[in-house]
Amino acid sequence: MTNTFKTLVICLGAAFIFSACDSFLNIEAEGSLPSTGIDHSKVDNIYKPVSAVYAQTRGLFEFNYLVVGEISSDDSDKGSTPSDSPSAKEIDEFTFTPKNDMINSYWVDLYNVVSAANYAIEEMPKFEAEMKTDELKASTHQYAAEARVWRAWSYFMLAKAFGRVPLITHSMSSEELNSLKQASVREIYDFAEQELNECLTLLPESYPAGNDGRINYYTALAILAKVYLYDHKYSESALCCDKIIASGRYGLMPTYRDVFLTENNNSRESLFEAQSSTLGQTSGDAPYLNYAYYQGPRNNQPSNMQGWGFKVPSNSLIQFMTGRGETERMKTAFLYRGTVTEYGDSIMVGCANPVYNGKVYSPSSYNTMGLNSYGRNYNIRLIRYAEILLIMAEDLVNGATGEFTSGTTAQSALDEVRGRVLLPSVAATLENIYDERRAELCMEEDRFFDLVRTGRAVEFMGPCGFKANKNEVFPVPHAQRQLNPNLDPTPGYTY
Repeated sequence: MTNTFKTLVICLGAAFIFSACDSFLNIEAEGSLPSTGIDHSKVDNIYKPVSAVYAQTRGLFEFNYLVVGEISSDDSDKGSTPSDSPSAKEIDEFTFTPKNDMINSYWVDLYNVVSAANYAIEEMPKFEAEMKTDELKASTHQYAAEARVWRAWSYFMLAKAFGRVPLITHSMSSEELNSLKQASVREIYDFAEQELNECLTLLPESYPAGNDGRINYYTALAILAKVYLYDHKYSESALCCDKIIASGRYGLMPTYRDVFLTENNNSRESLFEAQSSTLGQTSGDAPYLNYAYYQGPRNNQPSNMQGWGFKVPSNSLIQFMTGRGETERMKTAFLYRGTVTEYGDSIMVGCANPVYNGKVYSPSSYNTMGLNSYGRNYNIRLIRYAEILLIMAEDLVNGATGEFTSGTTAQSALDEVRGRVLLPSVAATLENIYDERRAELCMEEDRFFDLVRTGRAVEFMGPCGFKANKNEVFPVPHAQRQLNPNLDPTPGYTY
């Protein structure tokens, strides 16, 4: 994230604080700013509601995100100390109930993004009506598209996690929210796919310097490719991937380690990335994420080289990677205690866990903001070009057809990903592609949902406590059903 865009986001994040309401979603009230709260005739104000959406996403990419998204899988253990965060331990061991506070917070965090997006989308026609030129009027449609993509992605995440959820596409009163029922998973996917397709016609392919992290055409295309993959629409997904590959705008970084270095935030491999930065501040508001800090080595020294120690690689993942003959990925993904990194940082033998997530490793020279500043300039890689190649390979093996122009085959896509980490070619079978996804995307909040969508969850997560016909989705939170009794309970769970 560059300083121009970062400053805009943090200032507007502070400006757009929505008042709370007692709705079943327990989210910040949508559109609660008074109509006189913003001058729709001022050009400088147009982007403010959209910037507030980006600011709101920072609330999503917190502890709940990595617990629900990754600690739930067989690739990751809770970490930290045995007594730390009982709620995370329940998710790690599949003993959670609908009363688990992290599951409820994850639901709320995603709907907060939806809420902010709905507000921004509804503000754009008001600006359009006041603008004097066609160019400025058109800009309101582009800005609305950025918010619509965040909203579509949030619903994709909600559907993956919870299955049936309420579909809220405009501002509502508390009474209206409290009377909603869940939409079907089919309706959620149809909505997300339609929104993303429409946004493709409105978004630019790139932005001027100083706008790193903004949603562009290829971001929307990458999200759509993944949504189609989960929806088993392989030809549609492959067409999205093919357009990204054929554009020549993206590619793999030279080495696997390069992908995750802080100086390579928003690299040519990144299509979708959550932005984080301290803005060089030692105190006060700053748009940083604690994602890396939550995973930093616990009890390490000095103070700027430690974190909470959560989300550590499991023995299952380590054995899988070792059995494949992995070297490059293991050097990056696994940060062992009792070792010294290539940057000269010691991971002390007194650390609470034997191994940590090396993908978020932040060298001490980067952590200059004072105590507990580990990794606050680290962006979360949400969709990478390597995943686009693997989605393309999976789509093609599943029979995708279409007018593709990139010349990519399932074999060439798989070989490109493996070649970067110095692995030999293997046949492009579904099993090999699934294994490559596990190795390439490990610890990136993908594994649990991958196993569920491919029907392999019981096989791999059964030993962790996963139960068929129950744990494929997380339960509608008890707190939400208390606020809105119209929400159906999730089958398999006791309320």
